[in-house]
Amino acid sequence: MTEWDIRKLHILRTLRDRGTVTATAEALLMTPSAVSQQLTNLAKQLGVRLLEAHGRRVRLTDAAHLVLRHTEDVFAQLERADAALAGYLAGESGLVRVGAFSTAVPALVVPAVTRLRADCPGLEVRVREAEAAEAYELLSAGEVDLALSLAAHAPTARDPRFHRVPLLADPLDVALPAGHPLAAAPGLKLADLSGERWIFGGSGPWSEITIAACEAAGFVPDQAHSAANWTAILAMVEAGMGVALVPRMAAAERTAGSSGSGGAVMRVLDADQPRRHVVAAVRRGAEHAPAVSRVLAALRTAAAAR
Repeated sequence: MTEWDIRKLHILRTLRDRGTVTATAEALLMTPSAVSQQLTNLAKQLGVRLLEAHGRRVRLTDAAHLVLRHTEDVFAQLERADAALAGYLAGESGLVRVGAFSTAVPALVVPAVTRLRADCPGLEVRVREAEAAEAYELLSAGEVDLALSLAAHAPTARDPRFHRVPLLADPLDVALPAGHPLAAAPGLKLADLSGERWIFGGSGPWSEITIAACEAAGFVPDQAHSAANWTAILAMVEAGMGVALVPRMAAAERTAGSSGSGGAVMRVLDADQPRRHVVAAVRRGAEHAPAVSRVLAALRTAAAAR
């Protein structure tokens, strides 16, 4: 197989464009003798004459023009490769795998991806829904590049394996049946609901968050029903089966103070408003990767817009 030397072909192409060996040497910051030597070597490699005398100058042979016609596609592909590499280095292309807990997907990840698709169409974001704690396991195992989790259920900021980025403090509102005596009560506090029947998960992060919030308000919640899915929890609230704390990110409809949703009323708690803290994390050092940095920036923008 013929050996093709891209550098020498570039010199030949420049000679065609510039017309003389001297002009070619000036354009490529070479000496005329070096240009001549490189083209002599290329002719030997290809086994054809590339130059012929033309008065005091040289001109390209038909074989040289044939070679350049075929190598123009190569030069074009190299230009595309340069552009793609520049885009990659600028964070405008590549693949970033994101693991995120369920409510973070529509509230933060989808807006971030939508923005990135408009700003960086060459950057692919692949989303994987995972429980808050599982997201860190996937990150540690290298199965995702970025994890969205809750600060209370993530390794500490001192963990040398990860770089954490706080995104937002998500308020917890209380869901009450529409006919509940406190549904329209002014200045509602979590402590006012100490005697209620509560609906929350039987274990895991949401169970811990609900219990911790209620204990901080001075009581232990009476768990009447157990569910981890927000659709199921709100359906039971609407049916008058109990009350529940619901992250604002998870609420389909909300207004300041209250909002109705098919028999449920969402109330913003006064004074003792509990919150859950959402963080993003990457493996330490990866925050400097351009594509990952782009996704983190988009997530911060989505969080700031809430």
